[in-house]
Amino acid sequence: MPLHAKNITWSRGGNLVVDGVTIEPHRGETIGLLGPNGSGKSSLLGVLAGVHRPDEGQVLLDGSDIRALRRRQVARRVATVEQHADTEIDITVANVVRLGRIPHRGPFGGDDTADRAAIERALARTGMTEHAHRRWHTLSGGERQRVQIARALAQEPDEILLDEPTNHLDIAHQLDILALVAELPMTSYIALHDLNLAAMFCDRVVVLTRGRIVAAGTPAEVITEELVADVYRVRATVTVDDGVPSVSYHRALRAVRP
Repeated sequence: MPLHAKNITWSRGGNLVVDGVTIEPHRGETIGLLGPNGSGKSSLLGVLAGVHRPDEGQVLLDGSDIRALRRRQVARRVATVEQHADTEIDITVANVVRLGRIPHRGPFGGDDTADRAAIERALARTGMTEHAHRRWHTLSGGERQRVQIARALAQEPDEILLDEPTNHLDIAHQLDILALVAELPMTSYIALHDLNLAAMFCDRVVVLTRGRIVAAGTPAEVITEELVADVYRVRATVTVDDGVPSVSYHRALRAVRP
């Protein structure tokens, strides 16, 4: 059973951030987490990754509550790609990707042959093999995202969690990164702002408002003019072509919900 949330509730500083969320993906699905700023997308990813401990409910991995698993066990199965990643260290691409092997290394080291093979596969899948010896600070934003995904793939996970991986990228790099993620042979959760990108690349989408799920299903089922107006307070026209919805925005509604 892939990573899923069962009636998850989580609070921060006395404020309810994730409220009764249940998500049960099929293995290999790409799940888009949608919603306006402050809706709980990133917080939910943190709970799924085991960074935040839920107040109520469970995060299950193969039917086991991840709270009962060792951190290293979870890290071998679940990889995360954060929205912003940077370092002051003058590190090469290959060494960034090598960080993904840490969960597979014990107190006496690990299997160097397996590590090298995993790193090579991750670089090849993300198209970064020829850039393995480049320095992190010489990379473009799109290249850095590819390296971060390669680092996650080097963990050899079954699940990958991505927090707005296309943020601050140009359109070409957004399409490039999401096409790469959608083709990965694993279950993916992606927090996104762009409804059109979600419609193009996600098998299912989950829309959050104030930490609660207000809609879930295929993009064609969920992304409607009514939902955009209700959740985002924006007038839009939604057309569907070959089962994929496309959103054209008009203007924000005057009565903005507090």
